[in-house]
Amino acid sequence: MNRTHIPASQLPLNSDGTIYHLRLLPEQISDTILLVGDPNRVKKISSFFDTIEHEVSNREIVTHTGWYKGKRITALSTGMGTDNIDIVINELDALVNIDLKSRMTKEQHTRLTLIRLGTSGALQSEIPVGESFVASTHALGLDGLLHFYAGSEKHIDQSMTEAFVKHMDWSKKLPSPYVVKASSVLLEKLANGYQKGVTATSPGFYGPQGRVLRLELSDENMNSKIESFVYEGKKITNFEMESSALYGLSSMLGHDALTICVIIANRVTEKFAGNYQPHMETLIKNTLDRLVE
Repeated sequence: MNRTHIPASQLPLNSDGTIYHLRLLPEQISDTILLVGDPNRVKKISSFFDTIEHEVSNREIVTHTGWYKGKRITALSTGMGTDNIDIVINELDALVNIDLKSRMTKEQHTRLTLIRLGTSGALQSEIPVGESFVASTHALGLDGLLHFYAGSEKHIDQSMTEAFVKHMDWSKKLPSPYVVKASSVLLEKLANGYQKGVTATSPGFYGPQGRVLRLELSDENMNSKIESFVYEGKKITNFEMESSALYGLSSMLGHDALTICVIIANRVTEKFAGNYQPHMETLIKNTLDRLVE
């Protein structure tokens, strides 16, 4: 990338010099960041920290940076949806790869480790609710966000994407799907013992995930077709709302990304886990411990 000056309208900053939405300065984050949707989950993560350096809050974005067994870690809430992920990942990257004072990209690239710890609904009947952890080897985006960026096709698994579009008889009225791989380094380090599969990322919670309340679906068979999709032995294991943007933007910006979710519902068996918090705590503690191994 050429080192060009980035104007204020492109990279807005607050009066104290912090980046606009996150309200953070570069020194307030680690290069290892745990991402969660729920702002309250940030406090749950930092409760395991030995010390906390920074606590920053703005809108639904809460950030705690501290130390765990000698490793500096940031916990940050994104809120829900790929639109929020677009903000969070671009601004985290800007904090480490753009000089906010000169508004110039830095010559030396800093690679971030971005790990999303979330909740999700299973799309395969054999995945039990509550105690199941699914690590996303691939993220299947139904949101279309990555197509707004030039060069995104280089980071998309085109053959898998094409197979999905054909299998679904995908409507041209909907955003064009895309598939992006997880970081192989993080999969090996953090996902041992977990179920692995393809995670579908939708642009909504109700209709886009096949739920019916008072509005009918444009494709009432969408979920059953998603459930039956198989590509080179890989199945779509679960539905959520963030991973495709996380994987896609991280790949394009040169960062490592992985999502691991607690399964709190099964869309096939229609079961729901009311109290999944102990399992989320287990996932958080496992992740922290594996990061310091």
